[in-house]
Amino acid sequence: MVVGRRQSRLAGGSIRPQWKTRQSSVVYNEGSTLAGQTTDHQRLRTNDRLSLCMKKSDLKLQVTAAIQACLDKKAEELSILEMEKGSGAFTDYFVLCSGTNPRQVQAIADEVELRLKTVGVRPAHVEGYKQGEWILVDYVDFVVHVFSEKARKFYDLERLWKTAKRLEPSELKPKPKPKTAPKLKAESKIKPRLRKRAPAAPPRRKKA
Repeated sequence: MVVGRRQSRLAGGSIRPQWKTRQSSVVYNEGSTLAGQTTDHQRLRTNDRLSLCMKKSDLKLQVTAAIQACLDKKAEELSILEMEKGSGAFTDYFVLCSGTNPRQVQAIADEVELRLKTVGVRPAHVEGYKQGEWILVDYVDFVVHVFSEKARKFYDLERLWKTAKRLEPSELKPKPKPKTAPKLKAESKIKPRLRKRAPAAPPRRKKA
């Protein structure tokens, strides 16, 4: 009933005109405030862009750490998929690998969790650990799939997500910043050479 009354009050128009009046007083009477809001909005856009770039670089570092953890535990058939936007995967990367037995599959998943835990990143959830056939470690922005050889062939995620782009581990490493050439010292201005004037001819003597 409370919700119905609030909706009827808003629909009746007793509150909306007051809200509009307040907004109009801000818009027309405080131009300086609007200018400040515009500047703040531009700053927020710039900060959003910077945070997005930082997020991408951090994400690649996290995926690289997960890949290295898999390799350290002798994972086989390592594959990295970059998911397309709108593909329905709800994540950016898949890291897929295989282990020869359930113990190795569990050891790989443990190493991934441990490696990322050291940098303050924890998985949202983990599935299939007890069975050791297909362990899914979900970090939201990327997902690590550790399979047994049999489960890897059966589910064949590479074929299921064949539109995804395959990457090499080296492609996720941050690119080194280009070295800037040292600035050359400003060349000293060449002073123009002054032309030497020819000595004036001696005056001619008048004949007597």
